[in-house]
Amino acid sequence: MNGTLNKVMLIGFLGDDIKMHYFDGGNCIGRFQLATNEVYINKTTNEKITSTEWHNLVVRNKAAELCEKYLSKGDKIYVEGRIKSRQWQSEDGSTKHTTEIQVTEFTFLTTKKDSENNKQIPAADVAKNTNFDPENNVLPINDLPF
Repeated sequence: MNGTLNKVMLIGFLGDDIKMHYFDGGNCIGRFQLATNEVYINKTTNEKITSTEWHNLVVRNKAAELCEKYLSKGDKIYVEGRIKSRQWQSEDGSTKHTTEIQVTEFTFLTTKKDSENNKQIPAADVAKNTNFDPENNVLPINDLPF
C-alpha cells in the first residue's frame, strides 16, 4: 500500500469560547481547545482516575463562523480532521511549536445556547457532518448511496 492516512476523530468538550481571527479578503479562522477524558481504575488502590487530554482545534471560514455562533465553553462536539504541526518565531525571537487538529467536519452534540433558548438550531443554518461544500452535498431523495 502506497497511500497514507492522517485522520482524527474526537468527541469532547470545549475548554473556552471560539477565538476568531479575520484576514483581508474575507477569510477567517477560529481556534479553540477541546478536552477529551480517559477514565480508568488504579489496580493497586482501586481509585477511579480521570485523565484529560487537551487538543488545539482550528476551523476555517464558514465553519468557524458557525462554531462561533453556536458553541461556547463546555459544549460537547464531534469533530473530524487531520493533524498539522507548525512552528513560528515569537516576539522574543524563540521558535515556538504546536500541533493542531485542522477540522474538516463536525457535529454539535450539546450546546448551552441551544438549551438556554429551548429551541433547535435551524436545519437550514447548520448541517450535521457537513463537508462545507453544499453543491456536492445535495442528493436527490431517491438516490441510494450503493
